[in-house]
Amino acid sequence: MNTPITVQYKLNAPAEKIWKALTDKNEMKSWYFTIRDFDPELGKEFDFYESCDGGKYLHHGRILEIIPNKKLKHTWAYPELSDAVTTVTWELQPEDNGTMVTLIHDHIEGFDSLGETFSRTSFTEGWKSIIGQSLKEYLEK
Repeated sequence: MNTPITVQYKLNAPAEKIWKALTDKNEMKSWYFTIRDFDPELGKEFDFYESCDGGKYLHHGRILEIIPNKKLKHTWAYPELSDAVTTVTWELQPEDNGTMVTLIHDHIEGFDSLGETFSRTSFTEGWKSIIGQSLKEYLEK
């Protein structure tokens, strides 16, 4: 059964500025991860490493959908640890004095066997920190 993780924050920035932060690899490294081969084009693949809880984990993604300034959807996988492939969708909705950022992470149940670092709670807290702290501080500075 798929129960997506959904995290929402209203950020005090226009959608265009948030989109650039989500899709420009030079900006991404300031608030997210260093993803040297990220190219915001349909079908493009990218890899990056993240250090967490004493481990270093390879992340692999492929861009599934792009609607500039509105939606970015990509896969999220740990090919060295599991065959499971999840999806991460970033949606931007302009609102008065800002933009609602919604992140939906689907099919994380595939990571259940990988331990606490890959649990629903861990992912939820991680996305809250990434969007509600790192991205927010980066955009609103």
